[in-house]
Amino acid sequence: MRIFDPHIHMTSRTTDDYEAMYAAGVRAVVEPSFWLGQPRTSPASFFDYFDSLLGWEPFRAAQYGIAHHCTLALNPKEAGDPRCTPVLDALPRYLVKDNVVAVGEIGYDSMTPAEDTALAAQLQMAADHGLPALVHTPHRDKLAGLRRTLDVVRESALPVERVLIDHLNETTVKEAKDSGAWLGFSVYPDTKMDEERMVAILRAYGPEQVLVNSAADWGRSDPLKTRKVADLMLAEGFTEDDVDRVLWRNPVAFYGLSGRLSLDVTATEATHEGNSILRGQPRDEPAPDTADATGA
Repeated sequence: MRIFDPHIHMTSRTTDDYEAMYAAGVRAVVEPSFWLGQPRTSPASFFDYFDSLLGWEPFRAAQYGIAHHCTLALNPKEAGDPRCTPVLDALPRYLVKDNVVAVGEIGYDSMTPAEDTALAAQLQMAADHGLPALVHTPHRDKLAGLRRTLDVVRESALPVERVLIDHLNETTVKEAKDSGAWLGFSVYPDTKMDEERMVAILRAYGPEQVLVNSAADWGRSDPLKTRKVADLMLAEGFTEDDVDRVLWRNPVAFYGLSGRLSLDVTATEATHEGNSILRGQPRDEPAPDTADATGA
């Protein structure tokens, strides 16, 4: 089984997660840029973060046989913070990077006028750079948020067929599907979707243009939720082809719209900018002789 997790925040995960994901069949991930759990205080914080998504994190993923790409944006939660909005001026120079396969996460958190402005500006950037867009729907007032999102998308230069609407659920899936957008579902241990609800939606609406992700981050989440959805699909009578379509071919098709998606995991150097993921002395390296000249 091959799995592509199209939305996971590996910056907040450990190398043990990479190992477990590979063992579960994960061979590719996309990491959307988002907030850090606390407010950023300057654009420079974003730039270091973007650089890590473009350099260190692909290096780390490759050590475990996983292809890593990212999406970059001013995220919805910080779109109204005047300390952060200058990021919009600098974002175009990052969107030309090869490893960037979409603009995202963009969208709404509290549905404010500032969020309207940031969403519209970044949809235009996506159109200008030939990139698709990953759109975050709000965790509150989800249907109203979806409708407001679709209104802004329809007014933009980016065709709705190049937009992935994420964090959908039973309340929002029908209108999102009717819009022609790609459909994203985040599967969590306690909130958002779970495996059973996800399989029920797939049964009701079919696997076309559906992407399932773990959205795993620094909170209570599970980077193996994609595999658990795949296993339940098989147990509930879906075919291996259905599983491959939802967990691999659909994310490949969507992010492939960027023209930049590469699923090859190339051998990496021992270090990234002089740093490795190893700490301490390798196990097979003999310890130095600490005895003094007298043999004591």
